[in-house]
Amino acid sequence: FVWVALRDATAEELETMRQQFDLHPLAIEDANHGHQRPKVEEYGDGLFAAIHQLSFEDGEIAVSELSIFVGCNFILSVRNRGSQHLLRVRERCEREPEVLQQGSGFVLYALIDDVVDHYFPVVDAVESQLDDIEEHIFDKGAARHNIEQLYELKGRLAVIKHAVAPLMEAVGKLTSGRVPPVCANSREYFRDVYDHLTRINAQLETLRDTLGTAIQVSL
Repeated sequence: FVWVALRDATAEELETMRQQFDLHPLAIEDANHGHQRPKVEEYGDGLFAAIHQLSFEDGEIAVSELSIFVGCNFILSVRNRGSQHLLRVRERCEREPEVLQQGSGFVLYALIDDVVDHYFPVVDAVESQLDDIEEHIFDKGAARHNIEQLYELKGRLAVIKHAVAPLMEAVGKLTSGRVPPVCANSREYFRDVYDHLTRINAQLETLRDTLGTAIQVSL
């Protein structure tokens, strides 16, 4: 079993990976160009996944991309423009050799699970910012400033939503019905990730409703 992890891979490095692991040219093209909508696509016996990694830095949301190529006996991961490392995932897989025997599908699950775990503090940070604005929503002369901040928060929620909603749809396809062979033994694990994404999505909907009410009150 082979796991190769690259950061900011060049076109030449991706082409070398394509040749060595017989990867689909369209998947390589997506990884090379970046700016992909989160997705999981099946290519023959393998998969290609594009995922948005989120972090909260200096009051703003930073977005990076993780491209994952999955074969029956290999995992290739490529991080672009991101600072989040994958050491925790590797350590987890090494701690659980019994589930690692399920193959590359479990490693894909572990990678997605780690990415989703980082979504929670980002959502909590945005929620905290909204709470701070609501505390001053009736302050005299603060309406314009509050509305500006609320619209900035609206944009941050949209960034999170664009990462969560498509990924939830993609992971859902790995939990029921015809599951790709490389993930067939790990569908219960993907169901757990799907539940986490569903919870985050519900939290985003609640925040969006609260944000809309706060804007109306400020107006």
